[in-house]
Amino acid sequence: MDPEFVPEGVDLERPNAARIYDWALGGTANWAVDREFGEQLVKAFPLIRTGARANRAFLGRAVRYCVENGVTQFLDLGSGVPTVGNVHEIADDVDSDSRCVYVDNEPVAVAHAKILLEKGGDPARHAVIGGDLRDADDVWERAFDTGVLDPAKPVALLTVAVLHFVPGPELGGIIARYRRLLPAGSFYVLSHVTMSGVEGDELEQIQRVVKQYDQSSTPASFRDREEILSFFGDFELVEPGLVPVGAWRLDDPGSPTLNCGIGGVARKPAF
Repeated sequence: MDPEFVPEGVDLERPNAARIYDWALGGTANWAVDREFGEQLVKAFPLIRTGARANRAFLGRAVRYCVENGVTQFLDLGSGVPTVGNVHEIADDVDSDSRCVYVDNEPVAVAHAKILLEKGGDPARHAVIGGDLRDADDVWERAFDTGVLDPAKPVALLTVAVLHFVPGPELGGIIARYRRLLPAGSFYVLSHVTMSGVEGDELEQIQRVVKQYDQSSTPASFRDREEILSFFGDFELVEPGLVPVGAWRLDDPGSPTLNCGIGGVARKPAF
């Protein structure tokens, strides 16, 4: 990304979660304020980049699982800055007719996604919109107004590494609204940072990370496992359930697994 390119509305006074995540994954859509914050995060949590990559790998495995099990449409909420392993690229590798709409409220993420899709996407099958995931009805309507998604078919809803940046108890009701909107047979893919089941050095490091994010434009809310599990509602969790992202249908059992990031995939019952 051109370092001189600053999309309208970008706040360069404070670091932002989407750009920090891009930095952790080795991307280029970030600025000095984000990189400096990232280096501070590494001091607080040396495995921050390992965790980011494990989460990204989970996203890839979950997307492939959805496509292989018949769901080829994706609505990616809080999609972040597109980088290696984009949802539409992974899905297209499995089914060349897959479809994806990205949604984010960070101008850099939206601007970069538009550039990416203009260069290598298919406007009939890929789109990006700027929006606040907390307004479920608005996001849903605008996502389908793109013409990319077919409302008559199941959709895989993704909230991967984003909900811990959405504070407040009302989040449960917001996610419940999305669940109601999803057609029968749809999937819900979720990952979230937690302190539940985290002990020792990893717990101390995560506590330092929480304090660090309080200084950014996107403070973190690390919920406990039970609250995270409740976001799936009555959807049927697929095996192995809600587990550390590095352990979810892992391709390489020798990879490091952190307990602070958990994820899962669930399907909406047909009836």
